[in-house]
Amino acid sequence: MKVNTKGALGFGALLATGALLLAGCAGGGGDDEGSSGGGDASAKLTVWVDANRVDALKDVAATFEEEKGIEVELVQRDFTKIQADFAAQVPTGKGPDITVGAHDWLGGFVQDGLVAPIELGDKAADFQEVAIQAFTNEGNVYGLPYATENLALMRNVDLAPEAPTSFDDMIAKGNAAGVQYPFVVGLDPANADPYHLYPFETSFGNSVFAQNADGSYDGSQLTIGDESGLAFASWLGQQGAAGTINLNLTQDLSKEAFNSGQTPFILTGPWNVADAEAKGITVAIDPIPSAGGQTAKPFVGVQGFYLNAKSDNALAANEFLVNYLATEPVQTALYEAGDRPPALTAAYEKAASDPIIAGFGAVGAEGAPMPSIPEMGAVWEFWGVAEVAILKGEDPAATWTKMAEDIQGNIGG
Repeated sequence: MKVNTKGALGFGALLATGALLLAGCAGGGGDDEGSSGGGDASAKLTVWVDANRVDALKDVAATFEEEKGIEVELVQRDFTKIQADFAAQVPTGKGPDITVGAHDWLGGFVQDGLVAPIELGDKAADFQEVAIQAFTNEGNVYGLPYATENLALMRNVDLAPEAPTSFDDMIAKGNAAGVQYPFVVGLDPANADPYHLYPFETSFGNSVFAQNADGSYDGSQLTIGDESGLAFASWLGQQGAAGTINLNLTQDLSKEAFNSGQTPFILTGPWNVADAEAKGITVAIDPIPSAGGQTAKPFVGVQGFYLNAKSDNALAANEFLVNYLATEPVQTALYEAGDRPPALTAAYEKAASDPIIAGFGAVGAEGAPMPSIPEMGAVWEFWGVAEVAILKGEDPAATWTKMAEDIQGNIGG
């Protein structure tokens, strides 16, 4: 698939007409110099990037400077601190023109006026749909996606030669393998793990919030407590009683069970593939088997780049994002640095020659973006506790209904 540049042509003309303006607008410099301060003699873009990706962007930064005459300063930051530092600096007129970040930061960033929409135009169609949805808020796209990440079913091919067709089929195949566990998923004994159990929940047709036509979430429509959610809760209680979903198997114990051949199936992400292969296990990545009859959709996390709402160099920054970072060579370089499926379709198709990437990518294409709306912050504390209670034998319907009421009250409060 060729990258569609039609949508960027008009923007390129706009960039040319804005060249004089850009020449007088100063970008930020290092960690604490603002992108909105202005006053330098020539434009410079400052980009915050984490250690894993800084080298992957050096060539494109040099190309942009050579072709546009605008320096791109790559400032390496600790990824775990970027969200808080960006939120603290932008309102004071500091911070970078562009920062790397996760899509689930979006709701807070938009709410606080920290980021500006980017103008992708027709190029939006060149990305995986779920990646664009993840960075969409009220019809605007606020990030340039570069990678996706999600759960899938990892299978020990020697113990289970064929992929399961449903959750029940998976348990049957797991029992037939004659090992200790038919299936494992890592949970927290105190909080379960709604992220890992969500694919099974969606297979009953449930979601946390209603989704708009553009894939974004409507925080005013909490749907987790509807009839499909109650059906999932009933099923979850049955799994707790049967021991097929086991609160005593933490992430570490589940990983060890799979890597030692004690189970043919584990619900996990790409971060656990290398260790399994290092143990000599031949793995396959399969769709997550449905428990409720509908497609099991995991949450999808998307990594991308945000544009500072207060940047003096917004025009040049958008050009760098849309016409330089949104290209197959750059997205492939970012993939090679992070080993996650690329968000740009052309780069993904190239990376999908690796069956592991193809497997996770195929599941992610059917997934749902992790809600990034502020209301999601009111969900987690009640969600996991309710799942624990149900797995331990509490009444599923009453527990799930109270959970939904508590979440709604927390949102309203």
